Amino acid sequence: MSVENLHELLKHELGDLLYAEKTILKGLKKMVKETKDPDIRARLEQHYTETEGQITNLESAFEAIGEKARAQKCPGILGIMEEKKEFDEEEAESPAIKQAFNLGAGMRVEHYEIAGYTSAIALAKVTGNRQCADLLSQNLAQEVEMEKFLRGASSKALKDLQAQIGAESE
Repeated sequence: MSVENLHELLKHELGDLLYAEKTILKGLKKMVKETKDPDIRARLEQHYTETEGQITNLESAFEAIGEKARAQKCPGILGIMEEKKEFDEEEAESPAIKQAFNLGAGMRVEHYEIAGYTSAIALAKVTGNRQCADLLSQNLAQEVEMEKFLRGASSKALKDLQAQIGAESE
């Protein structure tokens, strides 16, 4: 695909985000099953539902710019997902370590999405696509809230893990 103007770049960004969200949806389903902490599981389930809505918003964003919704392969999200898969296959089976890693992986996903939505919103605004920008802003707000949740959960999990390791070494 040759991108020659900002409209085409916005279309590309929307395709990238659509692919990423669809990929993340699959990963969220697995993370919900793996998560033992009921608060984290409940928030992941909520974010799963939010992600379904984000996909709908992205499809509407394509319509708002007069384009057909088409996901475009997103190597960035695939790299993050591959890193998690490799960790799951190669590292120790400590549930606490796995949870700490998963929370960090979740934050990496959220940061990636936040950057993508921020960029796409700027493109939508500059190209005069206010409806598109509004739809993307809804998704961005959900991603920011999820990142805040994961950051807090990660901090708590790491403190708990450190206390557990300290107790084991005594």
